[in-house]
Amino acid sequence: MKLAALFSGGKDSTYSIYKVKQMGHDVKCLITVFPKSANSHLLHFPNIELTKLQSETLKIPQISLALNSDDSSEEINVLKTLLEKAKSDFHVDGLVHGGISSEFQKKSFEKICNESNLDIITPLWKINPKEYMNNLLNSNFKFILTSVSSDGLDERWLGKIISADDILQLDKLSNKHGFNLSFEGGEAESLVVDCPLYSYPIVITKAKAIWDGYRGRFEIEDASLDSNAR
Repeated sequence: MKLAALFSGGKDSTYSIYKVKQMGHDVKCLITVFPKSANSHLLHFPNIELTKLQSETLKIPQISLALNSDDSSEEINVLKTLLEKAKSDFHVDGLVHGGISSEFQKKSFEKICNESNLDIITPLWKINPKEYMNNLLNSNFKFILTSVSSDGLDERWLGKIISADDILQLDKLSNKHGFNLSFEGGEAESLVVDCPLYSYPIVITKAKAIWDGYRGRFEIEDASLDSNAR
């Protein structure tokens, strides 16, 4: 099946592309909506501009639009517009979405796809969080946390490439503080800096961590592809 991928640059959307490719599907384009702010209920916000660099290293073309509002209805309308463009330009039959447990997101995207006469594939739906996080590392995904906003997660996690030991620690913290280990509830956001789908890894050359005492974000100011790393 020819697919468009709803793409934020984080672990869930990138790993979903990896999984559907393993299933034999062909991902023809990336669909990215640049939200106005972090208040979006449907879309990923931190460092979303880096999806352009990820599109380049994935060698999958990206179609995108920027929003002027955090209103969910506008987000849905923009997604419909991009899906119609994906159908017209890339002849896609469906959409891949990296949702894990958000019924709100799943129903919203299912409705959009139904109205656009497209199938929807959610390869991570209801996956066990600990199993999923370990699968990411076992599949050679390298990702950092670009925001944290939960009890138990402090500024030390910002910009950190997550290791197997980190997952053990995060599992303990999630049990203690009650956040979702896969961060499906927005407790943290991520960015994939390397994976088997990339032609070249992403190297972050300038960034800063911003921490307000409870939540924080890792603002990437400059990044590039390391063409010497392959």
